[in-house]
Amino acid sequence: MPSITFSLKDLMGLLSRKISINELENLLTYCKADLENYDNKTDEVTINLGDTNLPYLYSIEGIARLLKGILNREKGLAKLKLSKGNYKVIVDDSVAKIRPFIAAFVVKDCKINDYILKQIIQLQEKLCESYGKKRKKIAIGIYSLNKVTFPIKYKAVYPEAVKFIPLDFKREMNLKEILNIHPKGQEYAYILREFDKYPLLIDSSNKVLSFPPIINAADLGKVSITDKDLFFEATGLDLESVNLAANIFAYAFSDRGFKVSSVDVKHRSKTITTPYSFNESVKVSSQHIKDLIGIELNSNDVKKLLEKARYDFNNFTVKIPDYRRDIMHPVDVIEDIAIMHGFDNIKEEPMKSYTIGETSELVEFIDRIREVIIGLGYQEIMSPILHNKEASFVKMKVKDFGSVELQNVMSQGFSILRPWLLPVVIEVLSKNKHIDYPQRIFEEGLVTIRKDDETYDYNKLAIVSAHNKGDFTEAKQVLEVITKLLGVEYSLQETEHGSFIPGRVGKIIVKGKDIGLIGEIHPSVLENWQLEVPVAALELNLNELYNILENLNPNS
Repeated sequence: MPSITFSLKDLMGLLSRKISINELENLLTYCKADLENYDNKTDEVTINLGDTNLPYLYSIEGIARLLKGILNREKGLAKLKLSKGNYKVIVDDSVAKIRPFIAAFVVKDCKINDYILKQIIQLQEKLCESYGKKRKKIAIGIYSLNKVTFPIKYKAVYPEAVKFIPLDFKREMNLKEILNIHPKGQEYAYILREFDKYPLLIDSSNKVLSFPPIINAADLGKVSITDKDLFFEATGLDLESVNLAANIFAYAFSDRGFKVSSVDVKHRSKTITTPYSFNESVKVSSQHIKDLIGIELNSNDVKKLLEKARYDFNNFTVKIPDYRRDIMHPVDVIEDIAIMHGFDNIKEEPMKSYTIGETSELVEFIDRIREVIIGLGYQEIMSPILHNKEASFVKMKVKDFGSVELQNVMSQGFSILRPWLLPVVIEVLSKNKHIDYPQRIFEEGLVTIRKDDETYDYNKLAIVSAHNKGDFTEAKQVLEVITKLLGVEYSLQETEHGSFIPGRVGKIIVKGKDIGLIGEIHPSVLENWQLEVPVAALELNLNELYNILENLNPNS
């Protein structure tokens, strides 16, 4: 979880109120944060933030803004003092498939000292590394405004077409050299490697501001305490996210009394003025609040609690701050009502019903099969239910047959719900090539498949055997042990499947139903996983098998 440091004296200045470190520790619970340390000599506070969905709290300004509501110093929506600026950023179509979105604003009359500069950099780094997914989703640049000539152009160029001196270097380099030589280029090169062109920010005098999301230029992109006016930009893959990043910074600057001016971001088809007002609201009701947290609150009660949390409230319509995008449902607002009311102030209720827990028949059925496979010398693995398309389909040489994708992906390695188990167990083999063969492993667990607009969960079983003599016969022997245990007969139906060798793969049929696949993994799939020994495998749909047995023995 992110941690930030700041001066207690600075926090008190932003709050216009004195607070003790003990009082701060109690107040931090409203921010879902914990006090980690306070150095009385340096006046430095370190806190850990427990909710990565609230990136506005990655700054002392965001913390102070919320605490002003808690302490009744202010109430309702915080106001962003924004002036209309005569500044433009022109977005070229060339960045559309690389890094298409940018948001920007200008800050004037800054009173920057070394401490405030460190706070700006801290927020920039925390936002980009966590919420920004290590700069892939969001990257931020801040520049000395007086060195920049508007309009600014955001475009893509060939890696060797432009040279400039990057931060912390003294010689010019082209973009390709920066990725190969500069420490930041080496660290974040993975974001751009697949593209022929790279994004660049250039002002109207043809000076480079930055090579996003990698590094700023040493000239325009270095901010010092002598700068009074600044230019801010955020680039990324998602329009909502870059606008949120700009809003968070704009509010932070405004909270310190700096003057914030808007920038017009001009695309081919539209112009967006940033910082951007999302202007969103949700409806809540007294009954919904009572159902979820068990307390009755009238309109005036709800208004007071939500204004403490820095919302606006009017007749159960709740206006959401523009620096928050974590409110997906009325439940999220009701959670904040409960936090402001105080969980300790919600009375406990006695249990009204009692149940006796027991294992379901399906689980008992699955456990019988697991025990048998373990008895055959196979080792069970357990893996996350999240996977990715590259591993599930591309490396397995099959088309996407119904993956369920995550909306807010935290890691490209975990971007879908796993649709089958064979790629998972083969991936484990690929990570254990240093272990002696034979390697025999299996996994049982849930998979999720999308069919049209519906999703379906299945319990599946995947078994693999990897060694020099691993073949179809070995996998078939395992299948026969399982079916004999269950007292069912099966047949194999010839089929074709991209993951398996033609002629050495079959569908497993029980009572006319297709319940799985068995065969030898195709050499090209093994090559994709860098495996150098044959792999025999089978995958079974345990729900289908269980239902077949239930129909055969309805009274058992």
